[in-house]
Amino acid sequence: MRKATLYIATSLDGYIADSSGKVDWLHGQDGDEKNIDTYSAFIKDMDTVVMGWKTYHQVATELSPDEWIYSALTSYIITHRRLPSTENIKFVQEDPCRIVQKLKQEPGRGIWICGGANIVQPLVKAELIDEYYISIIPTLLGSGIRLWGEADKEMKLKLMRAQSYNGITELIYTRR
Repeated sequence: MRKATLYIATSLDGYIADSSGKVDWLHGQDGDEKNIDTYSAFIKDMDTVVMGWKTYHQVATELSPDEWIYSALTSYIITHRRLPSTENIKFVQEDPCRIVQKLKQEPGRGIWICGGANIVQPLVKAELIDEYYISIIPTLLGSGIRLWGEADKEMKLKLMRAQSYNGITELIYTRR
């Protein structure tokens, strides 16, 4: 069975975007210091990415408007909009849990859960995320879009690795 991995950055106080939906604060404490590239090692084990409409739209219009930066992956965009899919970008109108359950049963490499909160939170509650790669950015936003929602029950995790660079702390957990 394929693994679903949440790979995401959050502020120290648990926000994935500010109150305007912006992510321009996603950087370390010192602009001159070199950041460690953990993304390249992570992405080599993935062939699928799942995200919501807001995340897709932000990537496609603000962060990388000239090219779809996830073209090497099959992208599943969860949206209420009925848009034409392409070979590598699938616009789907299904529940995120149902999509991830189905993808886990199919052959392939890892499934990257990219965001946003409306996608992540139900997957956490349904215990469909197998690994958590969380980069904590040295910023307190005070408000915005929360990564973690209310939980019905406790979920125990096992710390697999932790590293820190340029004020960013990266934590990798699996479910116990």
